Amino acid sequence: MTCYPGFLCGCRCAASRAAALRSLLKYQAAAAASFLLTRLPLPGRFQRRLLTCSRLSPVESLLPSFAAAGFPPQQESSGSPGPGPFALGQQSSSGFALSRLHQRRGRSEGSAGLACGGGFRPSRVVVVAKTTRYEFEQQRYRYAGLSEEDLKQLLALKGSNYSGLLERHHIHTKNVEHVVDSLRNERIEVRLVKRREYDEDTVQWADAVISAGGDGTMLLAASKVFDRFKPVIGVNTDPERSEGHLCLPVRYTYSFPEALQKFYRGEFRWQWRQRIRMYLEGTGINPTPVDLHEQQLSQEQHSRALVNGRFYDQRSEVSGPHLLPVRALNEVFIGESLSSRASYYEVSVDDGPWEKQKSSGLNVCTGTGSKAWSYNINKVASQAVEEILKIAKKHESLNLPLSRELIQKVTNEYNDSLLYSPEEPKMFFSIREPIANRVFSSSLQRGFFSKVCVRSRCWDACMVVDGGTSFEFNDGAIASILINTEDALRTVLLEE
Repeated sequence: MTCYPGFLCGCRCAASRAAALRSLLKYQAAAAASFLLTRLPLPGRFQRRLLTCSRLSPVESLLPSFAAAGFPPQQESSGSPGPGPFALGQQSSSGFALSRLHQRRGRSEGSAGLACGGGFRPSRVVVVAKTTRYEFEQQRYRYAGLSEEDLKQLLALKGSNYSGLLERHHIHTKNVEHVVDSLRNERIEVRLVKRREYDEDTVQWADAVISAGGDGTMLLAASKVFDRFKPVIGVNTDPERSEGHLCLPVRYTYSFPEALQKFYRGEFRWQWRQRIRMYLEGTGINPTPVDLHEQQLSQEQHSRALVNGRFYDQRSEVSGPHLLPVRALNEVFIGESLSSRASYYEVSVDDGPWEKQKSSGLNVCTGTGSKAWSYNINKVASQAVEEILKIAKKHESLNLPLSRELIQKVTNEYNDSLLYSPEEPKMFFSIREPIANRVFSSSLQRGFFSKVCVRSRCWDACMVVDGGTSFEFNDGAIASILINTEDALRTVLLEE
């Protein structure tokens, strides 16, 4: 086997060991080196040489090579940090290397959302900034050669406030600059990208991803991250106009250096948000995604954008399952593109019997998405609860005073039952406005399931992931929707 200087290879030859030491000399912290060297089967003179090093920073890129070289890791102690590329051992930077070794060997994976006993300090970060409404309008009319004054007048004709859009743009830009400057002041290498520049190569380059925008930007940032150990952190850059459920608390928008210090000290908790994966099979399928964010597509444009030569000649043939190149952090929605047209499909949950249904579409969400669209589809109003309780009281002769407090309590308890933890590996399935008659059943309307299969009988339908990525889903296509814990997204929880 050939050994390459500067890397730890799989063999145990002297050249490989010496190369490992040179790499450690260059990159590994003195604390980490002293801890590791006492446990490595290396000659004493090499250990003494390394122990004289100081003031060096750890580099995560070396750690997979340690595992390849077969160096024995430390036995895990109680209260060990959660798995991940930046988890440090308690009270010692040497835990950084050891935790990474455990992670690579599959030994440090525990339950989702483990408390972090140390901290993390990325070397390279990509910041994904949202496209503001002002920027969107500029891009929309850029080919028309409009001046700023022309744009201002055009927006006024549409009922939009040019000054307001410009003000929100400046607020967002200022907060993005604050995040980027804070990272660079810590000597962290930063790439600032917009949606069109955000690709798989950029994600591979980075140790961590920061979304600078709102929840929509967080969904975008997460959509291209398939490494479950790469953290994705959301910063709400316009808290007055964006809810930011998936982002850090608002105070860190204006004091991001404080958040960084908490990351370094481990004063946070890892949260593993479960995500949904989808398979497409059957006839008429096209696994080519369409990005809906920066383009307002008509039905004709949508169909045209989905043409893919690789699959076009085989559209009439039955195709095996294709794992789609995206994961849903919030939800998957299936329905006709034209909202006034009923969606016709067959559905099976947890490998049960197929049931024909017609509705306005179906929604399958994660715990993260249970606070979003799914919640608004299924929640009940206090007025409806009051009317139901009155009917029940009349028919059952219930001696129950219907106070405003009781009605609100029942309402809140039902609506709260629709929510669940983002870390739970289960999905909530719900039918939107089901049609029930002698032909179509509505026995499956909502509930928690581990697998949902849908066979399309639709005319011009789509399967939309997190409101931003669309797949054609017409007659003959079959979607299998499920959760695999390997797809979990690593995020952080910071206290207010």
